[in-house]
Amino acid sequence: MTHPLIETDTSLEAVPVHAIGPEGLDDLLAELPGPAAHFAKAQGFKAKKGETVLLPDAQGGLAQVLFGLGDKMQRDPLLAGLLPGRLPAGLYRLNGAGRLDVLAWLMGAYRFTRYRSGKSGNDGTENGADDGARARLLAPEGVDVAGVAQIARALALGRDLINTPANDCGPAEIAQAVERLAQRHNASCQIIEGDALVAENLPMIHAVGRASPRAPRLIDLRWGRADAPRVTLVGKGVAFDTGGLNIKPDNAMSLMKKDMGGAAAAIAAAAMVMASGLDLRLRLLVPAVENAISGNAFRPGDVLPSRKGLSVEIGNTDAEGRLILADALALADEEAPELLIDFATLTGSARVALGPDLPPFMTDDEALAADLARIGMAEADPVWRLPLWQPYDDLLRSSVADLNHISGNSFAGAIIAGLFLRRFVEKAESYLHFDIYGWVPNAKPGRPKGGEAQAARLVHALLTERYPARAGGSGA
Repeated sequence: MTHPLIETDTSLEAVPVHAIGPEGLDDLLAELPGPAAHFAKAQGFKAKKGETVLLPDAQGGLAQVLFGLGDKMQRDPLLAGLLPGRLPAGLYRLNGAGRLDVLAWLMGAYRFTRYRSGKSGNDGTENGADDGARARLLAPEGVDVAGVAQIARALALGRDLINTPANDCGPAEIAQAVERLAQRHNASCQIIEGDALVAENLPMIHAVGRASPRAPRLIDLRWGRADAPRVTLVGKGVAFDTGGLNIKPDNAMSLMKKDMGGAAAAIAAAAMVMASGLDLRLRLLVPAVENAISGNAFRPGDVLPSRKGLSVEIGNTDAEGRLILADALALADEEAPELLIDFATLTGSARVALGPDLPPFMTDDEALAADLARIGMAEADPVWRLPLWQPYDDLLRSSVADLNHISGNSFAGAIIAGLFLRRFVEKAESYLHFDIYGWVPNAKPGRPKGGEAQAARLVHALLTERYPARAGGSGA
């Protein structure tokens, strides 16, 4: 299955798009028919980054397109994501296009229009739009367009979940999205809901979510050969975060529909893994809650039991994400997976350090860290390593419990959160923590403003490299 914006019939006529940098512009203009070259020069085309010129034919139709790549040192590997929004409807051939260019095209074509009149559904194209009325790309030779389309669809799912406001995307709706995904890929899915979380020894997930009328839950998807290497993904699913009794100010609460961005990234990565049929035993765990305020909300100073058996003193109810992740990580760790990965929109400190575009990751596995740095750059899904600096672990001390979940000061907040989570992992062979932002505040090529399942493509590429699909095999 490919994609409605990708045409695989290469016998069809397509308008050529010449992607060119300033260093090759003179040679290209020399090859163009005289009128076309004169027209490009008259338009002032200099092959600057993202610069686009439509060249007419003798009858006034569209003959070809010039697309500027900009200087070599500043090139964006997802720059082709600008084209779907700039080209009129039709079929195009992007000269020299590779896998990332095709992916960028589909990423850039994404639109979230669920709440616009007459629109419904989203598979990575504009919701409800006539695909024939949009710019489509002719499949480049040698590119696995079906595989790229699977990634684009999974990424669109993650973006949709983040972009959907909390009134329509609570814990139940997150669970429904995972259930639909399980049905699509013949996976199992179990859900522990409400007070059953206490009975099943997931007390911190229950404590964080109990103040909301929308019951908290733990979503547990399993897929793949039972005897394959075990890989577990955990995603923070806080559907909306008021901050609890440590209530957020209005300017910090307005975007809190995205506080389930970690869950969205984990779900997107799981969708990519299953669609690719990777040879692994996948488990996806999503603790889904709403951090609300009511008479039974958990309080600063409370001491909560945890699945791990550690007692946790609450320093601030607005640091709820690490609490629900801790129970889910402890559950995942009991199976001693080969690789345990969590995604979370966890700390403002991570954004202060690295900004919204570059999520930090933390791991004690040096080989894994090197792979992530390498693959992240190759996939245009970059991350940056922060240390799990052991001396800071002492800052989690509590005078009344086994540990506090915050340090009590503003230093090294992202690292402190990572150290807290690591306390709940001991059996997994490798543990990896992502502190993502989950949002694009200003549109970039291939990345429209709005929700973004950061690090999902990176993790899929990592797992593809480590656990490639078996020939003729199925993960289901």
